[in-house]
Amino acid sequence: MPFTATEFPGLFIFDPVVLKDDRGYFFESYNEQTFQQQGITTRFIQDNQSFSRYGVIRGLHYQVEPRPQAKLIRVLQGKILDVALDIRKGSPTYGKFMSVELSAENKRQFLIPRGFAHGFSVLSETAEVSYKCDGFYSKDCEGGIRYDDPALGIDWGVPAAAAIVSSKDLELPVFAECRNNFQFQG
Repeated sequence: MPFTATEFPGLFIFDPVVLKDDRGYFFESYNEQTFQQQGITTRFIQDNQSFSRYGVIRGLHYQVEPRPQAKLIRVLQGKILDVALDIRKGSPTYGKFMSVELSAENKRQFLIPRGFAHGFSVLSETAEVSYKCDGFYSKDCEGGIRYDDPALGIDWGVPAAAAIVSSKDLELPVFAECRNNFQFQG
């Protein structure tokens, strides 16, 4: 199967089967049946896309109940370091994060379930990121955690002097003070 389970319950890396020949390549970036065979029944209803330049750090973002979002992240152009932080109270990996390099070249995808904060940094000159969500955006349910919270110690792969962070993300609380109503469901 093209899925790699992680130590984080519900968090998967997806490496699609890529068919290459002298014309180029083809792959299914998403197939509901393939995901269901893995036991993943997430129904995606919204696609988002962003373009960023080197050093941009976006996140850590999430939406709380009653409008949480699972995400399937992939890179169309360039390379990013994608980060998922488990914020599900009671989870065996609560407060821990995982990072994975996603690129247009490796075609790897990151499936992030509800109850995780998500962010990424751009490691290439530019990057286009596409992600599917299983819930619609809700400003009232927005949550976030400061990207440079020293208690988390996330290495974004970008020197601090080169980091480009939005003013909104700079105002996010640290993990210990974040708005969070997620409970781990085993």
